[in-house]
Amino acid sequence: MKDLTPQLFRSLKHYSRQDFVKDLTAGVIVAIIALPLSIALALASGVSPEQGLYTAIVAGFLISALGGSKVQIAGPTAAFATIVAGIVARNGMEGLAAATILAGLMLILMGVLRLGSMIKFIPYTITTGFTAGIAVTIVIGQLKDFFGLTFTRSPVETMEKLEEVVRTFPTVNWAAAGVGCLALAILCLWPMVEPLQKIPSSLIAVLVTAGTVKLMALPVNTIGELYTISSALPRFHLPALSYETVAAVLPDAFTIAVLAAIESLLSAVVADEMIGARHNSNMELIAQGVGNAASALFGGIPATGAIARTAANIKNGGRSPVAGMVHAGVLVLVLVLLMPYAALIPMPCIAAILFQVAYNMSGWRTVVKVVKRSPKSDVAVLAVTFLLTVVFDLVAAIVVGLSLACLLFMKRMADVAVVKEWEYVEDTGDGSGRLKPVPAYVMVYEISGPMFFGAADKIPHVEPAAGRHVLVLRMRSVPAMDITALNSLQRLCEECRDAGIQVIFSHVNEQPLSVFQKSGLYGQVGAENFAPNIDAALARAVELNASRV
Repeated sequence: MKDLTPQLFRSLKHYSRQDFVKDLTAGVIVAIIALPLSIALALASGVSPEQGLYTAIVAGFLISALGGSKVQIAGPTAAFATIVAGIVARNGMEGLAAATILAGLMLILMGVLRLGSMIKFIPYTITTGFTAGIAVTIVIGQLKDFFGLTFTRSPVETMEKLEEVVRTFPTVNWAAAGVGCLALAILCLWPMVEPLQKIPSSLIAVLVTAGTVKLMALPVNTIGELYTISSALPRFHLPALSYETVAAVLPDAFTIAVLAAIESLLSAVVADEMIGARHNSNMELIAQGVGNAASALFGGIPATGAIARTAANIKNGGRSPVAGMVHAGVLVLVLVLLMPYAALIPMPCIAAILFQVAYNMSGWRTVVKVVKRSPKSDVAVLAVTFLLTVVFDLVAAIVVGLSLACLLFMKRMADVAVVKEWEYVEDTGDGSGRLKPVPAYVMVYEISGPMFFGAADKIPHVEPAAGRHVLVLRMRSVPAMDITALNSLQRLCEECRDAGIQVIFSHVNEQPLSVFQKSGLYGQVGAENFAPNIDAALARAVELNASRV
């Protein structure tokens, strides 16, 4: 368990007063940034405003304290918004709590089983596709509040929401749209003024729009008109976990666990590049699991590493998990002292903040780059993942996207697998090569590339030729082999035996050799007929020919 040590313990070994001052400053600034985001993401998730802060406090503190990254800041993120809203609509808050706790247990198990490195097996096109898709679903979900529309029903699915937006657009509240545009203008223009960049634009947007609506008595919905605001500290609550509940939310729990793992580890990788460090992915997964389970037990929603807040932490001097713990502590003070004032925040301003979040997470520049520079098959995977995320859900997008990516990969691997007659020229490394004398009674075939079920049909049938009674199969370029390819080779050996042809294997690599030995084919062919290189294989052919005479 040596590698499962939280980064906090490592950081505190050489911690100084100067380090604490930097972490304190960074933690306070990140808390200011997280305040409006946590409230906005909670509302986008279909839960009350304070539950976003509960998540940032409980999960944020525990993930920083136990995590495998020095600077990761965790909390509610946009990636979960539509997923959480759907779970709440179907199974209520008890179902969401159960799903989040189960997801936490899955994440802990993933970390204990050292599955942190598995993130590299998620293709870049899939993460790009579903991230852009989630951004689109967030935008669609916020159009109602941005324009102040009056819905006649409460759709859950993204496409149903879009249909309802189009149908009810004549009910647009122009005062709400004006407040939303004012918030967007502040969000976009405030960071352009260099002296003002230290103050988060989202906080300014909240203050300005809340003041405008209050002073001008505009007919615009605020958080307080739609939700009951509470400044109470989070309380422990164990949801009722029955077999029926667990069975109903298990797919949702799996979705939360997978997305939390992907998002948090991607965020940790980005943070590593910014500070020149290396995170412990397995410990990070365990921390994410503990943080999510605890968040659900204290009234919060799913959490994961937030790239934007993590980057803000780094840029403001945070270099240890203490900054993330400070950020959680500051949010506790905000919850107790300032939460009632959140009732004044206009809903169009919340929508505008989420529009900016969606724009930043969409990675549209990355999408354009992938489309321009990647093979058409990769573009197809990205497009399918994106469309399925928007039209259906993230589970369908990831499952279909991964299946399609795997099929395309297998096709590419099958295309590079080649079985051809060797040209009897040995590579000498100087570009000239060396002609190998091969007896007339010997056939030499070279197999290249991974031999698996997609390429097994390339292993030829034996074609007896007059006077040629030894077949050498050169396998130095075969890194791996599966049971389907083994069966094809076994069939070839049987055909050769029936035709009176002796088979010799040359330069069989470790994994294929292990497959030969476990299957029994190694013993059937004979250990003496497995040669370390082509020279030894040809020498063995000469021996066999001599014994034949």
